[in-house]
Amino acid sequence: MTVHSTHDTIAAIRLFADRFSLQLDEFATFDASMPATLAESIRYSLLGPGKRLRPFLVYECGRLCGAADEACFAPAAALEMIHAFSLIHDDLPAMDDDDLRRGRPTNHKQFGEAMAILAGDALVTLAFETLTTKTIDRNHTGPLVRELATASGGCGMIGGQVRDIEAQAASTGGSRPLPLNDIRAIHEGKTGALFSAACRMGGIVGDVDVDTLERLGAFGLNLGIAFQITDDLLDVTASAAQMGKQVGKDQEKGKQTYPQSVGIDRSRELGSEAARMAIESLAEIEGDTSTLRALAKFAHQRDR
Repeated sequence: MTVHSTHDTIAAIRLFADRFSLQLDEFATFDASMPATLAESIRYSLLGPGKRLRPFLVYECGRLCGAADEACFAPAAALEMIHAFSLIHDDLPAMDDDDLRRGRPTNHKQFGEAMAILAGDALVTLAFETLTTKTIDRNHTGPLVRELATASGGCGMIGGQVRDIEAQAASTGGSRPLPLNDIRAIHEGKTGALFSAACRMGGIVGDVDVDTLERLGAFGLNLGIAFQITDDLLDVTASAAQMGKQVGKDQEKGKQTYPQSVGIDRSRELGSEAARMAIESLAEIEGDTSTLRALAKFAHQRDR
């Protein structure tokens, strides 16, 4: 489905999310060798409400690069498993201490802290099991594993989380808000790394050249930053009912955000700039990039 407007983008994402969730539901049916409570906890978070943006990017970038849809499922599913793991752990009392996620009790509120931790751990191993057993072209397995491991590890998403925790601890000690470059470094890891990996993994299954892979990665990184800036803004300006989770907690917990660093108006400018940079990254890629360009605009303009 080619899209050109924000309305079309939302419709395309919802349609994809419904279809992908059905596939993921069928795939994430575990046999009796897994403890039933663990399986239930995994499925609760993996199959819960969500936009499925990262899988959407895998498929859209894969199609752009000539990959068949069936080649996109394993990397998209693995990426969503890593994302689900990160959300489970983010919500824990030792991290963000959230009670709601997408309008429902968070995993640890539903199953207890110990089970939530173990479900997150299991999702990590399941992600790499999926790539090593379900990738259609075995020549893609190594590059996909490397891409996901790098993006989710200490130099990617987890590293961004560490920077965020350390910045939060410094903030509670009375220090000033972080400089903009430090804020961006946090969110390039926390959010941008997986968005970039999603686009690159789509390119990998499409067998693109290195230059195109880099352009796709740059698109994903800036798209992730645009989404993060909007998230930061919505935490300040939106309601809990609108977001399906608690809002205003970033400031309460001393989190280092774009609005805290540069204010609301400048944050909006930076969100627009990130969306523009994402679109510019697509300029020299052959094929129909209208859906990806519309997604970049949506990332900056969305209200939830």
